[in-house]
Amino acid sequence: MAEMESLHQKRYWVFDLDGTLTCPVHDFEHIRRELGLLPGADILATLAQLAEPQRSQRYAQLDDLERYYAHRAAPATGLLPLFEWLHGRNCSFGILTRNTREFALLSLQAIGVASYFDPAFVIGRDEAEPKPDPGGLQHLLGAWGIEPGCALMVGDFRYDLEAGRNAGMMTVHVDSRDGRDWPELTDLRVRDLGELHALLCRTVPPAEPLPA
Repeated sequence: MAEMESLHQKRYWVFDLDGTLTCPVHDFEHIRRELGLLPGADILATLAQLAEPQRSQRYAQLDDLERYYAHRAAPATGLLPLFEWLHGRNCSFGILTRNTREFALLSLQAIGVASYFDPAFVIGRDEAEPKPDPGGLQHLLGAWGIEPGCALMVGDFRYDLEAGRNAGMMTVHVDSRDGRDWPELTDLRVRDLGELHALLCRTVPPAEPLPA
């Protein structure tokens, strides 16, 4: 499979956080109700359009809600074996999230993988325009000094995949739910991180023969 061959060549892995590395616990409709937003509204885009002082007040409310969820984060299925496998192959890790860096780091600590991340490579909404804008990914590519073809974006929502596509990177969609298919944005789809880890283990390229 061409996608798997390409996957094994990547040494720079960027992940979405909520719902990708963590079990989906965010009740986004509850968050919208608490913030006085319409059902289905893009939370960050809507808040950005508010006038002051309402905008700052709503962002402060959002911070409180995100802090609540960050402390309750639980690791997604297959997370730790996947990270151990990638770390053993000297891969680098980054995060691109619509949360703040502060709460992303809290979540990473809660799910037991904070040690894999340099905080400078955890990009939140204060460091870059929110996904699907590719700015955060482009920032990481520049910090690592690599071309887009050396990295991939892993996420559970179309914003993650759009950001990856917009940055010229390979995309992996992690989701088992029906009605959440974006094949035009997806290079590889897996049910969960455990399936991704299993695919990597089953398709490890053969070692090159030793010189005679």
